Amino acid sequence: MVLAGGTGGAKLAAGFQALVGERLTVIANTGDDIEAYGAHVSPDPDLCLYWLAGRIDERGWGLRDDSFTVMEELHALGEDVWFNLGDRDLAICIQRARRLGEGARLTEAIGELRRSLGVAARVLPMCDEPVRTWVRTQDRWWPFQEFMIRAGGAGPVQDVAHRGADAAEPTAEVRAALEQAEAIIVGPSNPVISIGPILAVPGVSDALRATTAPVVAVSPLVHGAVVKGPTRPFLEWAGQPLTSDGIAAIYADLLDGIVADVPCAALPTLETDVLMADAAGRLRLADETLRFAASLR
Repeated sequence: MVLAGGTGGAKLAAGFQALVGERLTVIANTGDDIEAYGAHVSPDPDLCLYWLAGRIDERGWGLRDDSFTVMEELHALGEDVWFNLGDRDLAICIQRARRLGEGARLTEAIGELRRSLGVAARVLPMCDEPVRTWVRTQDRWWPFQEFMIRAGGAGPVQDVAHRGADAAEPTAEVRAALEQAEAIIVGPSNPVISIGPILAVPGVSDALRATTAPVVAVSPLVHGAVVKGPTRPFLEWAGQPLTSDGIAAIYADLLDGIVADVPCAALPTLETDVLMADAAGRLRLADETLRFAASLR
């Protein structure tokens, strides 16, 4: 099982799917979800599915070779097109909004997309209830997507909230996956805004503490640097250094080990290349991580 949010987690999930196929379950962050243009956008579950289907665009988001005719026309009509979606991506999100409006659970809607894309692994949203990440910066609160796009994802971060998490609960599918996992891998995603919302759902952290499966995080840092995204300002907000020890500290007592390219004083560490530059790198890291997790049982 992989907990994933953002590009790093999605790429590692693709490596695990190449390794174990349909035995893989991904629990994806939905704190980034947004309603836009009459559509329900689930960026992280979709990102995972597009990587798993081999259809991710070279931009790192959306479907390969998608067009943007609808966004161009909306802009021409005077719409404030600050959140960009490709035409096929938009169609998927409109269909999801329709299914949710009919009473389908988010789990069901994402499962239908998984099957239509021919993805072997299961991708589960962290919960069916709406949970939204908000970030306080510049002395105001921003919904996560507005923070990233309108505010440029810049710090300093003053506070973070996962609104709706207290009223959410893990789905039956998520609970079963956590109980049955042979190993639980926390993907190389931002620990505050990508993995944090998953852990904020009541019961998830307790399940990780209670499991007999090894719980291993893969560091999102490459030689102490951030490859992509605003990890630095969120670690600074959390009072942690930009190191593997800083990553481990965010997860407190949840981990049995960590995979990083530098040692971690707090935990057993597999020191290896975590960059995942290509498919071979993703498969290698997945294999090494799984072997390391097995050694911690």
